[in-house]
Amino acid sequence: MDDADVARAASAGAWGSFLHQGQICMTTGRHLVHEAVYDDYVAALAEKASHLPVGDPATAQVALGPVIDERQRDKIHALVTGTVEAGGRLAAGGRYDQLFYQPTVLADVAPAMPAYAGEVFGPVAPVIRFGSADDVAKLAADSEYGLSLGILTRDVMRGLDLAKRIPTGIVHINEQTVDDEPNAPFGGVLASGTGARFGGSANLEAFTDTRWVTVRGDIAPYPF
Repeated sequence: MDDADVARAASAGAWGSFLHQGQICMTTGRHLVHEAVYDDYVAALAEKASHLPVGDPATAQVALGPVIDERQRDKIHALVTGTVEAGGRLAAGGRYDQLFYQPTVLADVAPAMPAYAGEVFGPVAPVIRFGSADDVAKLAADSEYGLSLGILTRDVMRGLDLAKRIPTGIVHINEQTVDDEPNAPFGGVLASGTGARFGGSANLEAFTDTRWVTVRGDIAPYPF
């Protein structure tokens, strides 16, 4: 959102997209960024991507290792090059050596572009801009996928209100998308699964204590 700390948001976004080379079901496959901070976010994310070392984790200290095989590498590269050919801007990455694909940031992305419309399953961060809460709610909901959502904002209540408008099985306010715990239900909606089929109420009752939590963005007014 427009009030997010850009440096921290870019750090979270990089983790969400590039962890395990993006080969995670919960990976941050789309970055929807308010137009007021869009350019700064793209620059910060691209800066991080360009300095992440890629290589064999068995022989060097690296941030990213290989993708699973040549077929997947070629699929990733085709989605990246197709997006650039469709008008997207390559802000970082877009190259590979054998199975080692550089962390990639794609800017000026539109919904119909390949890396945004499809599931990349690689270290690629397509970034699209939006202008209002209505715009981003429509963009985020306009997808066949509904697994994990992250909303970054200084206003927690604003984030929770937005989350209600976007159908996903998991939502994190002020956190990136890659997060799951055995004591919490895990699963998605739409093409992202058949609901929370892991974890669930049995696990919660056996291994946790019930706690009531409320959240406000400010202190409630009282008449005395």
